[in-house]
Amino acid sequence: MFSKIIHTDNSKTTIIIRLIVGGVFLSEGIQKLLFPAFRGAGRFEKIGMPSPEFLGSFVGIFEILCGALILLGLLTRLASIPLIIIMLVAIATTKTSILANEGIWELLHGSRTDWAMLLGSMFLLIKGGGNWSIDKIVMRNGA
Repeated sequence: MFSKIIHTDNSKTTIIIRLIVGGVFLSEGIQKLLFPAFRGAGRFEKIGMPSPEFLGSFVGIFEILCGALILLGLLTRLASIPLIIIMLVAIATTKTSILANEGIWELLHGSRTDWAMLLGSMFLLIKGGGNWSIDKIVMRNGA
């Protein structure tokens, strides 16, 4: 089971997706903790999420942890799952009103980063960490 989770191919370009996805989530998670009024609890309260103080920190910690794991290529597939969930919730809670009130073009413009992070995370769930990852090193050493 563990070997299936860390299994990855020899792709040398997957690191590009890992750097983008991991870097953005790590940065956003840190900002949720550093600037809770704008990026964390305050934002969660503004969009009507329950327990915004808890959720802001909870999501921020997951973004930091999973972003760092993806940057390292460690447990890449597992780390991508919470990030996919975070992005689906973000799109559902923040973008549906844009579609309803401002139309498809504003939705597409305002959600471009959300879709990039969602699809990048899905890519990593499917492919794994790639050649230059700790997952690959562990695989080579017989996990």
